[in-house]
Amino acid sequence: MKIKEFLGPVLATFVLILLGDGVVAAVVLAARGGPGWYDWNTIAFGWAFAVIFSGVLVGADNNPAITIANAVRGAMPWKKLVPTVLGSFIGGFLGAAAVYLVYQEGLVSAGMPNIWTSGAGSLYNAAGNGSGSYSIVNASVAEFFGTMILMWAVLAVGDKKNSNFAKAGTFVVGGVILAIGLSLGGPSGYSLNPARDLAPRIFGAIAGTKGLFDGWYWLIPPVLVPIVSCIVSTALYDALLNSEKGVEADKKSIAA
Repeated sequence: MKIKEFLGPVLATFVLILLGDGVVAAVVLAARGGPGWYDWNTIAFGWAFAVIFSGVLVGADNNPAITIANAVRGAMPWKKLVPTVLGSFIGGFLGAAAVYLVYQEGLVSAGMPNIWTSGAGSLYNAAGNGSGSYSIVNASVAEFFGTMILMWAVLAVGDKKNSNFAKAGTFVVGGVILAIGLSLGGPSGYSLNPARDLAPRIFGAIAGTKGLFDGWYWLIPPVLVPIVSCIVSTALYDALLNSEKGVEADKKSIAA
């Protein structure tokens, strides 16, 4: 893999987390206008535009779950998997560090609340990971279906039958992220992306946010479930919705 191919996921995930966790920080800290000016809709729209601008500015992989599913599908070489996934996690960590620099004084004065991760039930509690009214199982179900819709959107954008939407693919996926956040994001905070959650979680723990790795919530709904969901969703899409002949076309293009 060329160095530019490695830096693509780094920069894409950096932009994603800088803008995505940035909007969470704005909501949690309510820096302007008071709490009434910020709500869940703010987060949902902020993350949607984070996805859009990450795609427009960089246009590289920033979701290890999708990357792994593409490798399993045969749509990308296995040799690129580790550098791409590693780049996504590095970019997520650096993006979280940038959010810390932007909101440092507010975070410190507020006692370092969790603005880094998704979480069951609520993003506004002290730990933000599993202390809401939803169990790990329920949050995992929400993550599975939310990630399924995301994966189907990504696959549909690249499907030959939707070629007219190819140039607008980033905006379509951003709109789907908005819909997922508004409709399915409540039980788990809709991670949908291991690098979106785990990389900032690691930085947050280093920066002084408490409780981020208590229990097993941190590993299952936001990290493992999106990977499983992307693999399963890809198989279902190819079996039921793909207008082309499964993944054979993708394999031939790689071989060429």
